[in-house]
Amino acid sequence: MSLPLPPPTDGPFGPYEEPPAPLFLGLPAPVRRSWWVEWGRNAVLFVLTALSVYATQAFWWGGGHRDGLMMMAALMSILLAHEMGHYLACRYYRVDATLPFFLPVPVISLVGTLGAFIRIRSRFPNRRALFDIGIAGPLAGFAVCLPVLFLGIQEARVLPTPSDPSLMEFSDPLLIQWMVSWLKGTIPEGRTVFIGPLGLAAWFGLLVTALNLIPVGQLDGGHVTYALFGRRADALSRFVWWISVALILLSPSWIVWTILLRVLGRSHPPTWDDRTPLGVPRILVAVLGLAVFALCFVPSPFANSWPQLTAGLRDLLGGLTSR
Repeated sequence: MSLPLPPPTDGPFGPYEEPPAPLFLGLPAPVRRSWWVEWGRNAVLFVLTALSVYATQAFWWGGGHRDGLMMMAALMSILLAHEMGHYLACRYYRVDATLPFFLPVPVISLVGTLGAFIRIRSRFPNRRALFDIGIAGPLAGFAVCLPVLFLGIQEARVLPTPSDPSLMEFSDPLLIQWMVSWLKGTIPEGRTVFIGPLGLAAWFGLLVTALNLIPVGQLDGGHVTYALFGRRADALSRFVWWISVALILLSPSWIVWTILLRVLGRSHPPTWDDRTPLGVPRILVAVLGLAVFALCFVPSPFANSWPQLTAGLRDLLGGLTSR
């Protein structure tokens, strides 16, 4: 995931003050910053996030030391691969970007983190660079998700479906459904697949990949669609945002994500050279990205989220009125 550019300012060349520069080799080199600014704070956030993921799995969910370490190694590898895909592509095109910022969120988050992001601080040189930087993160994270998911399904257990309505049940994207069918066969009626730490890490990694590939604003998917369609991508971004509003009916988790999409959904800024054609190879990579999105996306991540939320609110209100 990458955050948007700073808001444009008025200048002699339109909304941006710099003159157009069609070739990325002519762009100025990124500004060198101190070691602490570039590495120190990011390293601290990385360590805190790793500890948060470990503690959430080991203590909050009661998985113990082994499960905590497995979850930490798997999930941090997926998130790091995603963000370094963006970062290395930025370095290749000499686009000024920060190292990844990881977000430790213990207890509140299901896995101890809300993911990571990089901050892009300069304008994209052309549509090819924009496309490569946008698609590199999701494809890199997805590539690491595949072996983690394979091992996660192998460690998963098929057990009788519990009758506890408060048990959290995940909705599976197509890739997990196919992997379960391949490795576990047909699941009998009345039985459920219980995933372990590796399966949970892969599930969250696929969810992050799908959400980032949504073609809205300045998400990774927004970068890709602007590189493909130019200004026409703004209409697609607005249409997809309204779909996210409708998805709130399926899952309350879309309330927060719809707000975030609204914040990130402003018009994508132009590159230095919007006339650069992408070429056939990148069109094929875009089709691959669409296939990855279809394999990872799930409309309602938590199958029983609305009943759980209403039951929890009912219990809370009942407890308050009984005092």
